[in-house]
Amino acid sequence: MNPARMQARGLYFHTARSGSLPGYRLRFNKESHASPGVAYANIEPFTTSSVEGVLYELADPAAIALMDGFEGTPVRYSRECLHVHTAQGLELAWVYLANPAFINNQIIPESRYLAHLLAGEAFLSEAYMQQLQSQDCLPSEIIEGEAGLKFNV
Repeated sequence: MNPARMQARGLYFHTARSGSLPGYRLRFNKESHASPGVAYANIEPFTTSSVEGVLYELADPAAIALMDGFEGTPVRYSRECLHVHTAQGLELAWVYLANPAFINNQIIPESRYLAHLLAGEAFLSEAYMQQLQSQDCLPSEIIEGEAGLKFNV
């Protein structure tokens, strides 16, 4: 959800907008390939919940292939097209879901990773921000000037 991270990865966009995905919940249960025991974000169906996020309209639609590489798709995440609620109404959007082989419900994210989600504050409700801010996480040193190019694999 971090616009600066998107640009640092060469993923330029025309617009960034708020979106919500009802019937899903946020989980930190996708295990990192590089750091076993560390979680990345995932969403899973959950009837009474909703996930908030940022919808980016990529400047070059073909850049979704570049984003797939950063997300570890198709091995670690699958990219699905789902209906997302926006201020403009219901829209189809690409969403990443962790592949079941990489799910571990006993792990939590590092603070550095969580900071990338918190950077989307302008697009999230206050309640959702509070939920993210209360997420348990492992300490990690935030490197000043970090380009945010680490893959989510």
